[in-house]
Amino acid sequence: MAGVLNFSQYLGGPDQVNCEQVFPSDQRTLQYNFGHNITNWNFKVEQQVLVVDTVTFDRITGLPNFAASNIIGYFTATTIIDTSNDIGPGLIAVENTDAGIVNITLPTNMYTGPILADARVNVPINIVSVEWTDAGTPAQIASHRWAFIQCWEPGISPTTPVSTTTGYISIV
Repeated sequence: MAGVLNFSQYLGGPDQVNCEQVFPSDQRTLQYNFGHNITNWNFKVEQQVLVVDTVTFDRITGLPNFAASNIIGYFTATTIIDTSNDIGPGLIAVENTDAGIVNITLPTNMYTGPILADARVNVPINIVSVEWTDAGTPAQIASHRWAFIQCWEPGISPTTPVSTTTGYISIV
């Protein structure tokens, strides 16, 4: 992907993904409100860490700017939740089936590798895909993506993710 798509193009643009900076130890619950009955729906949450060469930030808003970012490597994707296969029990809670309210908890430490303390070069970014499938025939499948820029915190090795020998795959 490096040299073909920049990171913003790979993600699909700012209207199709929510992007936030987080610490690896953060845990959060996302609430989805579908506004109608979700009986027999299945949910799948997958994550993959991509490493981008550089990230800049807008001085006024503080938002990341991926215009010059390129993906230089990645770690293998994993499934966090899959209600059709009983993966991740306890991480998903249907609060109200009739109203379509679902709480999805993203666990801590989705990324456990090293992070540079300046968070500007060789930045690990967790891409989390939340996918839902309805009970219709044919089934309708839709998804939503989150990008979590991993920030250094005490207890994390302050080195570059590309130096790790466990799981990092370089794109050349």
